[in-house]
Amino acid sequence: MKTVLITGCSSGYGLETARLFHAKGWNVVATMRTPRENILPRSARLRVLQLDVTDPDNILAALEASGPIDALVNNAGIGVVGAFEATPMAHVRKIFETNTFGVMAMTQAVIPQLRSRRSGVVVNVTSSVTLAAMPLAAAYTASKTAIEGFTGSLVHELRAFGVRAKLVEPGYAPSTRFSQNTGVRIEDLIPETYAAFAQPIFAAFANPALITKETDVAEAVWHAANDVSEQLHFPAGADAVALARAS
Repeated sequence: MKTVLITGCSSGYGLETARLFHAKGWNVVATMRTPRENILPRSARLRVLQLDVTDPDNILAALEASGPIDALVNNAGIGVVGAFEATPMAHVRKIFETNTFGVMAMTQAVIPQLRSRRSGVVVNVTSSVTLAAMPLAAAYTASKTAIEGFTGSLVHELRAFGVRAKLVEPGYAPSTRFSQNTGVRIEDLIPETYAAFAQPIFAAFANPALITKETDVAEAVWHAANDVSEQLHFPAGADAVALARAS
């Protein structure tokens, strides 16, 4: 029976991914900054661990507690929507600490056990902003695009040891807490001078033609984790699939 460790399972994609892997018969280690035991099924095959991917000691402690894993799903992330001019650099660094350096740190910590067993997979969840440039998302796009390049290069290193790396690229999911877990309000990142520019963009967000659901992402992660082909990119959600086809 295989074991997956998933980061960022308190809500959204991570929570749905943990549920799906458990339903498919895997052992699941669901990690969260603030553990919430009651949101997942009680099962001998499912454990909830505390994990902050920006804390190196916490990463090592979580991996020691989890034991050997067959798949790492780097899902933890924070979103930001707003004009880059108005986004404090301290907040930009916070975004990169989780979305970029946290993913790299988790991956680096897990590679030795996968390499030694010559098997396993790392699935990095990015975003459809890497498929097409979108306004009011410059810092977020940068943090996710870095992981696209990181993973594309890492594939070649890991392949030599029988380990796989994959990218899952979700689209816009209005049912998630994408922009509410950053500690900065959207209103504070849209100065008056940007109001006229931002208004039609937010209107489009409110009435999207195509969207992504949490289950779309969970299913894409499942397929990516079990895929043994050379496919690297797995767009998730109707809007992301449409962008990938157009790009």
